[in-house]
Amino acid sequence: MNWDLELDATGLLCPLPVLKARKRLAGMAPGAVLRLIATDPAAVIDVPHFCAEAGHDLIGTGEDGGAQIYLIRRRT
Repeated sequence: MNWDLELDATGLLCPLPVLKARKRLAGMAPGAVLRLIATDPAAVIDVPHFCAEAGHDLIGTGEDGGAQIYLIRRRT
C-alpha cells in the first residue's frame, strides 16, 4: 500500500500519537493517506476510535519490528 506522508510517533505515549496524527491529517488533502508508526500500547484502541470519531478511514494496520503501523485515509 502506498501512502502520502509518514508520521513516526514511536516512543510517544497517549494521547500524543493521536494528537500528532490529527494535526498532520488536517494539513493533508482529502483522500490522502497517512502512515502512522506508534509504539504506545494504547494506540490499538485510540487510533481506530479517533478515525471513527473524525470520519477518517483506517484502511490498514500491521506491525513492523515491534511498532504498530496504521494507514489512515483523510476524510473527503
